[in-house]
This record gives sequence, C-alpha cells and structure tokens, in this order.
Amino acid sequence: MLYLSLAGTAPDAGVDPRRGEAASAYGEAVKLKDAGKIADAIPKAERALALWEGLPGGAPEETARCLTTLGDLYRRTSDLARAEAALQRALAIREKTFGKDHVDVATTLTNLAIVRAVQGRFDQSAALFQRGLEIREKALGPSHPDVAASLNGLANIHNLLAEYGLAAPLYERALAIDEAALGPTHATVGLIVNNLAVVYMELGEYSRAEPLYQRALEVRETSLGKVHPDVAQSLNNLAVLYKRQGQYARAEALYQRAIAIKEETLGKSSEGVAGELNNLGICYEEQGRYDLAEPLYQRALAIREAVLDPASSDIGTTLVNLGNLYLAQGRYALAGPLYQRALASFESGVGKTHPLVAHALNDLAILHMEQGDFDRANQEEEHALAIREAVLGKAHPVVAESLNNLGRLRLRQRRPTEATPLFARALAISEERLRREALDFSESRLETFLRYLAEDEQRLDALAHAHPDDPDVRRLALAAALLFKGRSVEEASGTSRAINRALGPQEQERFEQLRGLRTRLAKLSLQGPGRADPETYQRNLKALTDEGDALEAELAKRSAPLRALTALPRPDAIVERVASALPPDAVLVEVVLYGDRPLVPRPGIPEEKLPVEARYLALVLHPDGRTGAVDLGPAKPINAAASRLRDALASQDAAYRAAARRLHGLAFKPLAPLIGGARKLLLALDGQLALVPFAALHDGRRFLTDAYDFTYLTSGRDLLPRSADEARPSAIVVFADPDYTGAGAAPAAARERSAPVERFFTQRRDLRERRWTPLPGTRAEAGGIQKLFPQAQVFAGPEASKDRLLKLAAPDILHVATHGFFLEDAPTPTGGRGLGVVGPAGAVAPRPADPLLRSGLVLAGDPEDPPSAMATALELAGLDLWGTELVVLSACDTGRGEVRRGQGVYGLRRALVVAGAETVVVSLWRVDDETTRTMMEQYYRNLLAG
Repeated sequence: MLYLSLAGTAPDAGVDPRRGEAASAYGEAVKLKDAGKIADAIPKAERALALWEGLPGGAPEETARCLTTLGDLYRRTSDLARAEAALQRALAIREKTFGKDHVDVATTLTNLAIVRAVQGRFDQSAALFQRGLEIREKALGPSHPDVAASLNGLANIHNLLAEYGLAAPLYERALAIDEAALGPTHATVGLIVNNLAVVYMELGEYSRAEPLYQRALEVRETSLGKVHPDVAQSLNNLAVLYKRQGQYARAEALYQRAIAIKEETLGKSSEGVAGELNNLGICYEEQGRYDLAEPLYQRALAIREAVLDPASSDIGTTLVNLGNLYLAQGRYALAGPLYQRALASFESGVGKTHPLVAHALNDLAILHMEQGDFDRANQEEEHALAIREAVLGKAHPVVAESLNNLGRLRLRQRRPTEATPLFARALAISEERLRREALDFSESRLETFLRYLAEDEQRLDALAHAHPDDPDVRRLALAAALLFKGRSVEEASGTSRAINRALGPQEQERFEQLRGLRTRLAKLSLQGPGRADPETYQRNLKALTDEGDALEAELAKRSAPLRALTALPRPDAIVERVASALPPDAVLVEVVLYGDRPLVPRPGIPEEKLPVEARYLALVLHPDGRTGAVDLGPAKPINAAASRLRDALASQDAAYRAAARRLHGLAFKPLAPLIGGARKLLLALDGQLALVPFAALHDGRRFLTDAYDFTYLTSGRDLLPRSADEARPSAIVVFADPDYTGAGAAPAAARERSAPVERFFTQRRDLRERRWTPLPGTRAEAGGIQKLFPQAQVFAGPEASKDRLLKLAAPDILHVATHGFFLEDAPTPTGGRGLGVVGPAGAVAPRPADPLLRSGLVLAGDPEDPPSAMATALELAGLDLWGTELVVLSACDTGRGEVRRGQGVYGLRRALVVAGAETVVVSLWRVDDETTRTMMEQYYRNLLAG
C-alpha cells in the first residue's frame, strides 16, 4: 500500500453561508484524514463537495481540492472506482482553471498515479508521477517537499516492479529533501524511511532494513499517533522482516496490532486490512498452524476480489499463499488452479521477469515435484531461479530456496551427485546471510534465527546418512556442522572479547549496565513473585529480559566491525582449515542430532507430512583432510542409554558398567572403524551425548579412558586459531569455603539466623528450601593448590563473595570450590557439593525459563539477601576471562544444563566460554567434598608436571 501525505487547508468563508459551512466540513475532513480516521473523514468531505458544487457559479478551486482529497480517501478504503472518478474530475477542473503546468495539477496527478498503481496499471502510474515531478521541479525548485513526494511516488513504482536499483536513489533524494525541509521527525520523513527500508528488505539486506523500519515506526507513532494506517504499515513491514527470520511470536504480535489499527481506521473490508490478514496467514502457515491461516487467506481473498481488478498482483499473492497451504496439506487439486491463476495475474500485472512470477513458478515446481512430474517441476524451478538471480542477485535468500528445491528434485530423480553442488551453493548463501544479518542480534534472537536456518543443515545430515560413501556429501555435511554448531556461543564470545579488549569507555559503560541488569533479573527470577501477583511478576521479568536483549543487540552492533575482521572461513574452505589445525595424532568427531526425513518419498506425500525421526550422525575428520560418516541410529535409545549411564555414575551404582557397555555399543562402536589408529579424540557432541563422559564408556574389556585421550569441544571450529590476548601478569585465583552463614547454612545452633533464607526458599518450589552446608574440604583444597602455586591468591570465608568474583580481572587460572546448582536437581547426599533439600516444597512460581538462570555457583553474600550469594550462569557470562587458560569448577553439577540441538549445553560451561575461558573443567553429577579435595590436589600436581 502506498501512502502520501497531502496538505489541505480550508478556504476563507465567503458571503454565502454555505461557503463557510463547506470550508468547515472540509477542514474537519482533513483533520480526520491526518489522524488516520479515514472512514469518518469521507462523509465530511462529501458534505463539503456537495455544498461547494451547489454554490451559484460553482467554486472550481475548492471543488477540485475537495475532489482530490476525496479521491485519496476513497483509495485508502479500496473504493478505487470512485477514487478514479473523483480524481479525473479534479484533474479536468484544475487543468482548465490553472493550466496544465500548475502545481495543483501535479497534486491531482500524484493522487491519480497512486490509484493507477493500486490497480496494477504501473506504466500509467509512472507516467503520471513523472509528469507531476517535472511540474513541481519547474514551479517549486528541486528542494521542495512536494518534489520529494513525487520522487517517493516514482520510486514506489520502481519498487513494485522490483527495479530496486532505480528506486533506492529516488528514495534517498526524497529523504534528503524532506529531512532538510520538514525535520527528521516529520510524518512524511517516516513514510520515505519506511519505503527505503522496503527496498533493502526485498534485496535481502535485513540488517539495513530493520533500523530504518524501527525509525519509521517511531517517527510515525510520534507524529501521527499510535492508531493510524501509516503506523499499521510500519508494524506490518517490521513483522514481515521478523517472520522472514523465523521470529514468529514477534511478527504475530505486530500483525495483530496492525490489523486492529486498520480495521478501526479504514474499515474491516478495506484492501489494507486484507494485506495484513494475508501476512498473518503466512506467519501461521509457516508454523504449521493451518487451521488459523486458512480463514485469514479466505477473508483476504474475498476482500481483494471485491475491491481490486481481477488481474491484480495482490489477488495473485493471496492465491499463491492459499495454494501453499493446500499444498502443505496434500490438497493438490485445490492448489494447482490457484497457482496457475496467480501466475497469469503476475505475468500480466508486473511482467514476466518479476520476482512474484518466480514465486509462483517455484511453488508450481514444488507441486509438480510432489506429484511426481519431475520434468515439469525442473523446467519451472530453473525458470524461477533464472528470474531470481537476474533481478535479486545470486546471493539472495530466495535464490537459496530455489537451489534447495532443485537439489531436492535431483534427489527424487536419483541424481545425488547433481544435488550436492546445488546444496553447497545454498549453504554458502545461508552462511553469507548469517554473517550479514546476525552480527547485531542478541543471543536469544540469534538462537531463533539459527533454528530457522537449521532445516537446510538437517537435510545435509540426512543426505550424509543416505550417502555416507560420497566424499563430497560428507564434506558438505561436515562444513555445515563446523559452521552452525555452537554458532550462538561463538558470536556471543566474539562480542564479549571485543568489548573487553578493543572497544572504548562508552561500550564498557553499556556492558556494565547489562551486567547490572542481568543481576537484577537473576535476583527477581530466584526470589519468585513474593507478594506480587503472578501477572505483575511475569511482566517485570519480561521487561528486564527485553531490556537485556536490547542492550545485547546494541553491544553486538557496536562490536560487529571488529568481529567481521576475524570472520570464519567460507563453507568451501572450513573443512580444510580445521583439518590443518588438528594435531597429527588426533581425529575430530562431530556428532550431530538431526531430524531425518525420507529424501526420496513416494509421490503424493507432502514433505510436511513425512515422518521425522531424530537420529545421531557422526562425521569424522583426519589431519590429512580425510573424512568419514556413520549413522549412529535413532536418538531415542541412545538418549535413554546416556541417561541410564549418567544416573548410574551419579548414584555410584555398582552396575554402571552395564550402562557404560550399552552406550558404547550404540554411540562409539559404530564410529570406531573410522577413527583408525588415532589415540587422541576431539569430540564435538550434540544432544544428550553432550552430557556424557565418553572416557567412562566400556567396550567389555576396558574403559575408553585407557585407550584414548578425550578433549571435548563445542565444535571443531574451536580448533581454529583466534587472536592472542594481550600479555598480563601471571595470576592464579582460588575461591573456596565461602561463608554460607548468612547465605543459607542452617546448623541447629544458628537456626534463627537463617530465618530470612528459609522464607526465601519456602517461596520457591524450585529450590525447595535448599540450604548450603559448609564445605571444609574446599579450604583444605585451596591450601593444597597454594602449596603447589605459592603465587595463588585465595579468597575464602566472607571474601569468597559473588561480588568479588563478578569483578575479577582475567587470571591465568581460576579455581572455584563451592556448591554448584542446576535447578532440576534431586536431593543431594550428605557431604556433597550441591544444594540439599531440607524441607517440604514451597508452592509458587515455576522455575526460570532461561537455563542460564537455573544454573550457577553459591558464594558468600548478603545475609539479608540470599540471591546475592547465587552467581547464575547468566551473570558469569559477563566476566572478563579473556586470557584465562583454565577455569576449574570444583562443585556439583557444573557441567549440567539444558541441551539445545546444535547449540550445546546452556549452563555454566557455556557462560564461561562466552566470557573467554579457553578450557573449562566441570562435573556432570554431584561430587563428595573430601574425595574432590583429594582429586583436585592430584589434578594440579599433574598439571604442574605438564
């Protein structure tokens, strides 16, 4: 929908009272129009027109002005026939009254051009805009706001025709004129900023489009109020961007708000409302919520067919979307005619080389592929690809869509060797898109985006499962794993390093604000709602979370130029780069968890209806570049075996060897032939296997620790060299035996002192009145470390505080011996270094949703504020550990967390990697205090001995 701001003022009242009444009615109409109350403005303008036309001798100037305004109002309510008639009358009056080169003629030409555009008559529209532009430049000069309006209108036509290279400079010139003439916060500036953002979004440059959309929305809300059609347009466009990045919840909320605004201001049957309904339908359809999408499409189609020309491209767009829904449901007989009708409307309306034509061809190709008509599907998809590459460039996201579809088609034609290079090109586009769009994302938004991109990666895993002997397939699947596994922690740690090592005081200040905000969020999450009602509590949590995401995004954006300087290798080079970084006697094993679908299904079964089975795939890389692939099997039995082994080891079950042999047979034995004679294994695990110590697996004769040296990685990408941190004075820092007296210890003699702590835990179902028992072994442990490293600085008792840890400057080695927690723990055995249950469960709020708020360390804190002792993983991610070679968490459950497919374990180890630690030693279960002291002393003796 195109929007132009039209100025209108009421003429002076004459002697005839009807003239004054007409002027008053017209003035009210203009006010209502400017306020976005289009439906209310129309009867006022019609009343003014009737009065002026009834005056003796008429009032040609006023009549033409009123007709021009009415034409714009009718167009906004999708009454295009009346809009065209009113504007044609106005144009004839003005040309007769003022001559064909008058500026008022240009105004009517501009409004008529908009109507022609909505009707799909783009050549006529462009000619009208061009004529109006020439009149205005001659009469008003090149820097007048009306000239900017004509430039914006002409650019809109180029935009609609996908002539983005012609549209952008016109928008930029119009924007410069209006910013200088009207100021940066004027509504018209917001309109042009919005339109420029559309160009960037259609070009796939979302990182440039988003801030422009946000600026346009802010300007429009400020200048027009929050209930205005132009505000709805900005909300819609921002929602489209979020939807294209897989952020469906954010997009849905914006669409809903836009629909409500347009229904209120334009009426429920306007074309503007139809556009929003159509877009919300896409949002639902892509999530598989077909029951919600179909009525929206049907309603949008009914509106558009009632108010638009039958050949309108907007009708075609809704037809395509409804066809996609039927295709996903396997209702092919309904989908085909809709696609064909849409294709005809696009070709006649916007030309045969427009991206909309490619869109319809792409969907027709999928339909014919699903029906087994491969030759026809191939012809349509190659045609779509050619249009997309020619108009949008070879790196556009929709080009990747066509490449993936052609690859799928080649697989169904039993031509996998031809599919692989197509998938490789698509992977390169996805990686480029990730680098271009996601440099300024918060962690949560980046994780959502990675999930959105994961479908193509999983298809490559399935391809490697189906063709493990094809070296090109193996290399491609491995490249995808090396690029995407753990990518969110990679980007978060890159931002952390830039802030701590390269950026200035302003960024440091903002980072401190983020750290403080995370501490407030952790405190509120752990305290629970208290006396606050649940809605208020959840609203406060959301506000803090949203504020933190915004700060993260801002810092990511500021660090983006520095992070871009150390970009990862491209997909076609990363396997070789990682292989060259492997030690000569080592092998990398990348294990991926993926959803496996049949690559060559029977015709007639939609892909969305194919069964999906979670499976594990192992990809192996040798230093000489050789690769291997083996399917480990369905995930369900492997996950069950992993859980049994963890439980057996944690409970010291004497039968743990049987569990260790079972998991060995499932998860290690199949890949052993690919390892060869290597004895050093670098494991990058996924899913529940990321919570298993492979050294504890048993082959029936021995534990694997007796045969292999294991190193655990997030991804083989971790082996690539990173920039060295500046040299710092050598330092070893130990935190041990924190004073829990105020933080939660409750010996019988001091029961009263812990009352505030008990109240705190009584309120939290998650912590279940847990208390922290003293850990005398940790002080002895610290003393043993200090004997081995006399320079070690030890903080114990009240000095081993959370506040001191969070302010720590990066030491060479950081050792923390205390209680650890992950808030899904079972009761802790006496003498362990975990949180223990000492009373009945409380009865309140659910545990924090963010796993980084459910895991952490317990230190000394404020006796009146128990959460001040609990350093959550979210807070520890803000440490500066760049240059820290080793972090040892000598505590319970520090390796646990929430497993997220492809992105690792969300808990303490992730937090410390983000903070910069090179190596982290953690535990996967509860550990005994005295036993751990002995083990840690031996660990450091061995470390000192090299």
